[in-house]
Amino acid sequence: MKIGVLALQGAFIEHISIMQQLGAEALAIRLPNQLDGLDGLIIPGGESTSILKLMGSFSLVQPLRELAKAGLPILGTCAGMICLAKKVSNYDNETLAVMDIIVRRNAFGRQIDSFETTLPIPVLGDKPFPAVFIRAPFIEQVTSKVEILARLPTGVAVACRQENLIATAFHPELTDDLRLHSYFLSIVSKNSGKG
Repeated sequence: MKIGVLALQGAFIEHISIMQQLGAEALAIRLPNQLDGLDGLIIPGGESTSILKLMGSFSLVQPLRELAKAGLPILGTCAGMICLAKKVSNYDNETLAVMDIIVRRNAFGRQIDSFETTLPIPVLGDKPFPAVFIRAPFIEQVTSKVEILARLPTGVAVACRQENLIATAFHPELTDDLRLHSYFLSIVSKNSGKG
């Protein structure tokens, strides 16, 4: 399987490393012509404003939208969730707008308010998942097309899936737990007929 990791800014090296550990071919993506032939794509955490501006500068917005609408599996983590969202309640810049979710950026506060916790994520099994939140967004609203995968104890939604799109408010690439990336690869595998 060939997985692209958007490598404009943020934690892309960590995602590439995990994909390689799981036996996938992982490619750093910076230009539209590098999107050809991918089985899946990861949009990493980082600074959402920078990532979205760079997507625009490198003419990636429309090709990424078209791939998402055509069913390419995409995993967006933290800033990646913001990039995928239809709307960001406290942000005016254009996103890819391919997931029926409204998110709030920096929803938990500043860098100093970052935290780690363990989350029950039933699709990953019984063992809680170690979740790292760094200036993280959260999900304010979803439509019936979206399945919530994880919530904090307060009830706030922090991970979701809509068909082949997965978004998390946390950074699974900053832990040693590979289950979320394995779950993403299982979706890629089914989608590409390689499962």
